Amino acid sequence: METSQNHWVIETSNLTKTYGSKTVLDHVNMHVAQGDIYGFIGKNGAGKTTLMKLLLGMSQPTQGTIRLFGATKLTQARHQIGSLIEEPALYKGCTAAENLRRFALLANADASEIDSILRFVGLGDVGKKKVGKFSLGMKQRLGIAIAMLGHPDMLILDEPINGLDPEGIKEIRDLLLRLNREQGVTILVSSHLLDELAKITTRYGIINQGRLVEEIAADELMKQCQQKLHIVTDQPAVAAKVIKKLAPKAKISANENSLDVAGEKLESSKVNTELVKAGINVESITFATDNMEDYFIQRMGGRA
Repeated sequence: METSQNHWVIETSNLTKTYGSKTVLDHVNMHVAQGDIYGFIGKNGAGKTTLMKLLLGMSQPTQGTIRLFGATKLTQARHQIGSLIEEPALYKGCTAAENLRRFALLANADASEIDSILRFVGLGDVGKKKVGKFSLGMKQRLGIAIAMLGHPDMLILDEPINGLDPEGIKEIRDLLLRLNREQGVTILVSSHLLDELAKITTRYGIINQGRLVEEIAADELMKQCQQKLHIVTDQPAVAAKVIKKLAPKAKISANENSLDVAGEKLESSKVNTELVKAGINVESITFATDNMEDYFIQRMGGRA
């Protein structure tokens, strides 16, 4: 297989999809690293499902390129990917095991792994129960089980927790974490449930109206949304110099009448004392926390 010099298992360059005069994806440059749980965030209609379909060969791009596992010859690379796009297409009159056997034939996968996969996804004890009688959460887990056939190196999952109750969401979340940590599976997962994705994601991609507006590591996002000290003063530039001496590693951002200090734990009383000693008038000192949801909403173009 043709290989790239980097570690991306998904890499797109200027990936674009149009339908007539409508641009659904607009020059998207996505990067998913091996071992990532990449949370793909965006409003309904932002282009998430379209991009996933392009990656899987279910639709063809209008413009741009895709690399999978470093390869530009995608047919072979796609054999390393399992997927669940929209709702799983299941045989409702069959059992879970029968469903897996049918899909194993289609995927040329080893049918001997069916029992172990069912146990892994928590469906090892459903016996002869027909899939039509399954709860939505059970159907989603069965969909992921089907995607696991053939031991793929990567899973692409479109809204796998959409419509589930809290227990069902936790089951899927725990399952994805186990796949990632125990089997080393890279996961690209889309959702609009930000608080749930935040519990498992290692890296985010934020899409708005077909444009990938930002990619950010989860730990970097947490730093940006951490607690910070907000100081209102008519001498923000001078105050910044005083605080820099007090906390050299602090990240300070200032405007005309205030400044924010993050990156180090500081006692507001100590900061106030030092500023007053320097002859700086302090109107107020408060702690504030940037909200992760607000961070995403701002980049997704505001609330729907």
